[in-house]
Amino acid sequence: MEENTGVGIRVAAGIFLTIMLITIVVIITISSQDAAKQGQTKMAAITTQLSDTEYQTYSNTVLSGSQVLNAIRQYMNQEEFGIQVITGKQYYADPKTSGTFYGQQYNLDTNGVVKSLEKSKKTSLYYAELQSSVEYINPSGKFISSIVRDDNNMIRGIKFEQQR
Repeated sequence: MEENTGVGIRVAAGIFLTIMLITIVVIITISSQDAAKQGQTKMAAITTQLSDTEYQTYSNTVLSGSQVLNAIRQYMNQEEFGIQVITGKQYYADPKTSGTFYGQQYNLDTNGVVKSLEKSKKTSLYYAELQSSVEYINPSGKFISSIVRDDNNMIRGIKFEQQR
């Protein structure tokens, strides 16, 4: 009878230890899932930040016309991306002008967010370099740049407006 009691205690202790071990594994799994989710969130933020770093040069800075021309050459062939340039000549001809688009033309909503991109692309800098044109970008002119985003906070374009 004492043997049966000893065996019963050992079986009960084994069951108790097994339940405790399972509980510990579940707690560790749940806490590691939370840590993994936090890690994924941080990685997504870092990835977005790294992809935006390329364009931060154009975030509310003053650039020369030659820098604007270089930016147009660099980005006008990118997918779903447009560059808007408003020169002083265009502004004085029509203060409500939307300027000239290189790459894809984007349309903004009332909040300044891209609501659509046109399918056609402009990839010629002929008039931007022709001094008699209203689209002429003076290499020594000063332009204020800004980044244009869509509803998903993706960068869809850059806007350059010549200082008057």
